[in-house]
Amino acid sequence: MAPERHAARVVALIIAALTLTLGLGVAPVAPAAAVPPARQAAAPGDDPEGGTPALRAQLEAASKGYLDAKRALDTSVKRQAQLAEQLKATETRLAEQTTRVGELAGLAYRTGRLGAASALLNSGTPEGFMDRAAALDAVTANEDQALRELRDNRDQVAEAKLAVEVEIVEQRKQQAVMAKRKQQAERALTTANSRAAQAPASRGGSRTAAPAPRNSDGSWPRESCSVNDPTPANGCITPRTLHALNQAKAAGFTRYVSCYRPGGSGEHPKGRACDFAAQKNGFGGAATGGDRTYGNNLAAFFVNNADRLAVLYVIWYRQIWLPSSGWKSYSGARGDPSSDHTNHVHLSVY
Repeated sequence: MAPERHAARVVALIIAALTLTLGLGVAPVAPAAAVPPARQAAAPGDDPEGGTPALRAQLEAASKGYLDAKRALDTSVKRQAQLAEQLKATETRLAEQTTRVGELAGLAYRTGRLGAASALLNSGTPEGFMDRAAALDAVTANEDQALRELRDNRDQVAEAKLAVEVEIVEQRKQQAVMAKRKQQAERALTTANSRAAQAPASRGGSRTAAPAPRNSDGSWPRESCSVNDPTPANGCITPRTLHALNQAKAAGFTRYVSCYRPGGSGEHPKGRACDFAAQKNGFGGAATGGDRTYGNNLAAFFVNNADRLAVLYVIWYRQIWLPSSGWKSYSGARGDPSSDHTNHVHLSVY
């Protein structure tokens, strides 16, 4: 091949390559794929729920501590009521025993508390002596028993009063813990945002949920991520999370739900949280109209049944509900519908 033709061919190949490369470089960029209903797992520290891992940890700790203290307070109040009833009954018995002892003392005074020898001197026959001695023994025995019962009842009254005082101290302690946990949650939220918040308007949250199982002392049992997540997230959740999910469905909230997520902060990786889409077709843009009403009603359902479902917090439409503080403003990290929670209701349970 002649050098001139070879050079021309090389130049042509270079031009073709440049044209292809430039063509690819300036080709229109395809639009980003829509976020599927089952969102991708977040990397650690990149939580699509918004906020920060530190904020979520503070809210979890504050709500757990508040619920634990509230349960202890409720238990103490019940114990105090029971002790008050016992004290009332014991004081009634004490008054009755005091009257009886007074009557026996009067009887002993009238009979002179004679010994067997004096009874024999004052009785004309052996049979009279035996009758009088037996009567005196009976009076003495009754009086001794009445005195013992009187002392026992007085001791029981003193113990009951002390127990009531102990419960009052316990209640003050738990109230202080609840106040501290409330401040902890509100300080964390104040650091994150400063906007005021109002409760979402709702008319559909009045349905009563069946209560989740508790321990015999009223506390919530410790649960792990041990049951299959029935949502498309295909992970694991706790039995209590499954209970809340099923109760929401039973109340008529049957739109798309996703629970388990392996990455990020908060309760999703622990199987203790679910995201309930406000729209019928999954997570989309900010909910409006009937979709927003659906979200309002669902959020109200969880709030109204918080004690039955062990709710730690509910997030919906840039607001968060805490058992200690009610509705507060909640700022998302990126301002999108997911982190602002304008397209789904987030539920976290104990």
